[in-house]
Formats: sequence, structure tokens, C-alpha cells
Amino acid sequence: MKCTICGRGEAARILGVCLRCTREGPVEAEELIRRGHLRSREAYPHLPPQVPRSTEAGARVCRLCSNECSIPPGGVGYCGVRRCRDGRVEEIYPGRGVLVAYEDLLPTNCCASWFCPGSLAPAGEGRANLAVFMYGCGFNCLFCQNESHRRLESPPLSGIDAFAEIVTKSPRTDCVCYFGGSPEPQLPFALRASKRIIEARSGGADYERDRRSGDGVPGPRICWEMNGSGDPALVRRAAELSFRSGGIVKFDLKAFENFEMIAEEFVGKREAQILTATTLLVPGYVDEVEAIAEFIEGLSPDIPYSLLVFHPDFWMKDLPITPRSQAARSLEAARSHLRRVYLGNRDLLPLAPP
Repeated sequence: MKCTICGRGEAARILGVCLRCTREGPVEAEELIRRGHLRSREAYPHLPPQVPRSTEAGARVCRLCSNECSIPPGGVGYCGVRRCRDGRVEEIYPGRGVLVAYEDLLPTNCCASWFCPGSLAPAGEGRANLAVFMYGCGFNCLFCQNESHRRLESPPLSGIDAFAEIVTKSPRTDCVCYFGGSPEPQLPFALRASKRIIEARSGGADYERDRRSGDGVPGPRICWEMNGSGDPALVRRAAELSFRSGGIVKFDLKAFENFEMIAEEFVGKREAQILTATTLLVPGYVDEVEAIAEFIEGLSPDIPYSLLVFHPDFWMKDLPITPRSQAARSLEAARSHLRRVYLGNRDLLPLAPP
């Protein structure tokens, strides 16, 4: 549809406002955006419609992500998996993760498969990735490609012991990848679970001792797909696990400080890549690829960067697949700054407009 403000730009129906008017920030655009996000959350009664900013007595601030929700007593955070109870913020299901875990034989279609040592090894060796789909996210992207993470009415739960047992019973598990949603709201659980996995696989080795001594981490690679908004201390611990286990941290770049922190601390300190970034090429709304590539170049021009062809989904089903012309322009812009650029979801391009 045409933008309801300027009448010229193209707009998704859920917003009714084009990119230009969004950036110029007229009051009408801000209100349309607010209404669109509120509408998108109506189908999820377990999620707050807006980031909680409670001033009620007993409210507590959750600091697991950049939202810093102020959650009222008995309420939940914007992600839906954190709550305020008895004067403190905690997991909504203490001691358990809200997740689905399943095995994928390697190589998989993960965003790092085009350079990851695990996926580039010869196929047919019976090695597998444990894909861990984590419910909850601190963002509310209207083009979300994994909408089911919001469905928290009767979510799947797993204790740490049961979760770790999946790996111990399957010696072919070569890597464990946390995605979602986004792992940030459940990072405390995921970090504890990863420690248990490593210790179980290594026959009870003391991870904390090995970490301090620099002996490395035994067991499967630990990988993450994040939006970048998590608590820096926890994100650093997650990156350290990936660094020592040979895993990869992938950022769908929507927040930049943690990406910069990991790049400065870990990139270039081992042979294999640890850090990578992706950008979903949403038609009409994503045109900042060169600026993102320039930011990454300032950290290291060798950091791999994947541009992903958009498939119409969630509340942006009225948009087209990323046009081939946009994909070509974006590739050219990224390659003018970075040495390792890849186009993902390219199988969709034959269906895309010119």
C-alpha cells in the first residue's frame, strides 16, 4: 500500500508508513508505528503489549536486555519469559528452559554454514547439530521469521539435566546452537546448560578450572544466534564459551555495542572465525547495508557478513520477496567494505521481482 502520510512511498499494511516518513519522525508516523506494534501483540495474551515501565511499589527492573523492563509484582517482561515475583526478577519457570531442542545432521542451513568448520567438513559422517529453539525475545520485529517463540500459553519446558542428556546420549552431536526468538532473555539458563553439556561430554571435567587455566573447553561447539541486545557480562560469557569450544556467535545486527565488544576481545585470536553478522533485506525498509558493512569493517574487514533474502512472513506478508535488484545493490555495497560477504536464502531469488 502507499504510505498514509506522504502518499508516495510503499508501506506494509501493519504500519501504513514508509521508511522515509519513519525516519523523518513526524508525530503521525510514530503513532502509526506504535499502533502497529500493539496490534501485532494482541494474539499473545501472555505478552505485555508494551515494554513494562511500572512505577508500582514492588516493581523490579530486569537487566537481561537493553529494554530494562520495570516489571510490576506478578507481571512479566516484554519477552514473556521473565517475571517479577517476591520482590525479584526471575525466570518464569525457575530452573527450566522454555525451548525445543532437536538434531539436524550436518551440514545444516544455519547462517554460518558457508564458512563454519563444522558444516564444511565432509557430509555423511553422521555428525549432528543440536538446534535449540528458545522462546522469548526482547524485540517485536514485524517481519519475524520465527513467530512461534511468542506462543507461551503452554510452552515446552526442559530442565538442565534432561537437556544435557540429549547430548550425552548422542555422541554424534558436534555443535549446539541456541537461536529463537533470541537467546538473550534465557541466557542464564543457556549458560548453565552449556556448562553441564560440556562437563557431561568430558566425563565430569571441571569447566571452571579449565576455563581459568586456559586448557580449552572439551565437548561440542557452542554457538549462538542473537539480536545483540543482551546484558554485556552475560553476552561476553556466551562468547567465551564459543571461543574456547570452537563455536560461532552470530548477530542479526540490531544492536552494536556487544558486537563491538566481542570483535575487540576475540576476533583474530584463533584461526577459525568466531563472529559473524547478518542483515535481512526487508523490501522498502532496509537500505543501510553499506553503513553496517562500514561499521563491521572498522572492527575487521574479515568478519563474515551474510545478507538474507526476505521471505514474506508474520505481519509483513504483504511485502514481496527481496527484489533481485536490491540483493545485487546490497551485495555490491557490502563487498566494497568487507572481504567475506554471502547471500543467504538465494533459492528464493527466482521467485523475486527484478
